[in-house]
Amino acid sequence: MTLLVYAENREGKFKKATFELLSYAEELAKSINADVIALSVNEISPDELNKLGHYGAKKVVSVTDEKFALLDNKLYTSMIANLVEKENAEIIIFPDNLTGRALAPRLSAKLKAGLVSGVVSAPSSYDPFVIKKKVFTGKAFADVKVSSAIKVLTLSQNSFGIKDPSGDTPQIEDFKAEAVSEKSNIKLLSVDKITGKLLLTDAEIVVSGGRGMRGPENWNMIEELADVLGAATACTRPVSDEGWRPHDEHVGQTGKIIAPVLYIACGISGAIQHIGGISSSKVIVAINKDPDAPIFEVADYGVLGDFKNVLPELTKAIKEIKGS
Repeated sequence: MTLLVYAENREGKFKKATFELLSYAEELAKSINADVIALSVNEISPDELNKLGHYGAKKVVSVTDEKFALLDNKLYTSMIANLVEKENAEIIIFPDNLTGRALAPRLSAKLKAGLVSGVVSAPSSYDPFVIKKKVFTGKAFADVKVSSAIKVLTLSQNSFGIKDPSGDTPQIEDFKAEAVSEKSNIKLLSVDKITGKLLLTDAEIVVSGGRGMRGPENWNMIEELADVLGAATACTRPVSDEGWRPHDEHVGQTGKIIAPVLYIACGISGAIQHIGGISSSKVIVAINKDPDAPIFEVADYGVLGDFKNVLPELTKAIKEIKGS
């Protein structure tokens, strides 16, 4: 039996979430005496591919065909299905992000496989296969039983952790997806890269603001705290809609879904759509002057006060602790 992990990369480097997926897959593999195979798409250096072995992959299947240069869900699904058949994979694991949510359902339908999205732990049982996932935008958990022979999972970010990179150098094998004869209908017209800032989806600490910040002129307090913490900045949808902050900072069900180690919410009331995008955070700190703000119901720590008083003092205290 084999477990197949989709190893997502960005500009030739594997994302942190990929190493978490491999660590998770290796834990499952130990329980069922299976091997872990990683799928890498596009040109990646041998040194970078070898990293996948350090985190648990016994073999790395590399796909460098130009037809997969752009993420075309239809083509990728056909290619992954071919690889599943070739490797006799019974569990396929994706990250629970935009890529995983695009590919996992299609692959599940194509393989007639059971799909469990947003899993947060290893299966509690393998026969029958029972696994825990988040439901109701992270407010509760459900144990899901999967009866199909093939299972497709998406793993919630920061739900498992990353093992020490102590594994062996993996076997690297090129995979020619010759059975995928169709061509992509996607054309790349332009690229608008975000530079000079930490990506929200990769950040371990995020400082975020809502309409309670009262206007864009107050965002320097958010940015200063983020700078001291080495954090990314984010906002709620009304803030981005008002033009106070760029849309790429919008987190929530209709924006980016994030799972940082620490999420600091400043002047955010806590609408259910926003909570749905940040509920996977390890620790949530809420700063709000309204004691009845819903954000306090999901926060691990709450500070009742005006951000104009709290943020400068918090930033000052962190600077003193860091000696800067």
